[in-house]
Amino acid sequence: MASLSPLTVYDDRTAPDMASLLGLPAVALYDEVDSTMDVAHALAGEGAPAGTLVVAEWQRVGRGRGGRRWHAAPGAGILFTLVERPNDARALEVLSLRVGLRAARALDRFASGGVSLKWPNDLYLHGAKLGGILVESRWRDGRPDWVAIGIGINRLAPPDMTEAAALGSSVDRGEVLSEIVPAIRAAAAARGHLTDQELADYATRDIAAGRTCSTPREGRVAGISADGALLIVTAAGIERCRDGSLVFEGDHA
Repeated sequence: MASLSPLTVYDDRTAPDMASLLGLPAVALYDEVDSTMDVAHALAGEGAPAGTLVVAEWQRVGRGRGGRRWHAAPGAGILFTLVERPNDARALEVLSLRVGLRAARALDRFASGGVSLKWPNDLYLHGAKLGGILVESRWRDGRPDWVAIGIGINRLAPPDMTEAAALGSSVDRGEVLSEIVPAIRAAAAARGHLTDQELADYATRDIAAGRTCSTPREGRVAGISADGALLIVTAAGIERCRDGSLVFEGDHA
């Protein structure tokens, strides 16, 4: 792992202050890292407990789903990865969706309008991308050993993104974390597939339902299933898609 650049305070709070505020066993603050996800995996491999949080002002090579790059100028984003140690493999199948749902609820307090969701891992505000979620697990002896839950949220809209939303420069990032981290921890502690109530809640925030898409299949989006599959109505019937990105008709991948 590349050298790390420690950070003394994060919006005027030290790492112990952040740990106390969030009720976590450990918080690691960095000015600059390659990726908070990579740092979290390294700490988890060394035995870091569940609830260890890695926060950075800037990521040199932050990544999103499918190896895509996540760009954010120093201080422009809320960039973090949380280590958890769940023991329910079925819940891991829907963890990204469950985290997204609970994160959206938490972010409603700071957003000028309700936060929406786009399968499988994007947060939207007023039709523009506000943030993204990346979940990576590591297994040992056929069981999940730990999971790293990475989230990037725009505090300021990236200048190279024409369709991006942001919470605004005045938002206190510590307060945002105080809302979203407990929500993520609750999502990681949940067991099994999505419940009927979670599916109903997701439907109220789903920006895709009823829209025509070109990827991962051509058709009309009909929502999601309890096991996290995207449901698309095609000429051949309803197809279940578990991989790939969702691209609406007329948009670019």
